[in-house]
Amino acid sequence: MSGTVVVVATIGPTVSPNPLKWLIRQSQGGTVAKKAEKNRNGLALSDLRDSLRSFAAERDWDQYHSPKNLAAALVVEAGELLEHFQWLTESASQSLTAKQLSEVREEMADVLIYLVRLADKLNIELLDAAREKIEKNALKYPVKKSRGSSRKYTEL
Repeated sequence: MSGTVVVVATIGPTVSPNPLKWLIRQSQGGTVAKKAEKNRNGLALSDLRDSLRSFAAERDWDQYHSPKNLAAALVVEAGELLEHFQWLTESASQSLTAKQLSEVREEMADVLIYLVRLADKLNIELLDAAREKIEKNALKYPVKKSRGSSRKYTEL
């Protein structure tokens, strides 16, 4: 398969080509900008969730944030993250330039933002879900059987 597919997704009516990147450029005011300052001192996932709720409510974008739309936007952003690594060697993917790292960081933030927003809409506590999933994986992949192996648990 060849060619390039370009997909543009937003979390509501377009204020700029990407409202999440617009948010980064905001230097004053707004609920999310104030909450982002707290991040440097240890922003909790619930703080991020609350900031995203406020950000959407202030813009009347909640109407666009159905689980289906948020899941689609999440996949688009994950694809944009993957695009940065698409043709890199294993070695190159582990030694990104400052510019590449900055771009990857923004895409990772987009993925996190959509994931947190989706979890909020579905009333899923992400940290609890992650902890439970790690516990399940520990049972599926016991250290003695899986250490150093990339095989699926059904093949151990």
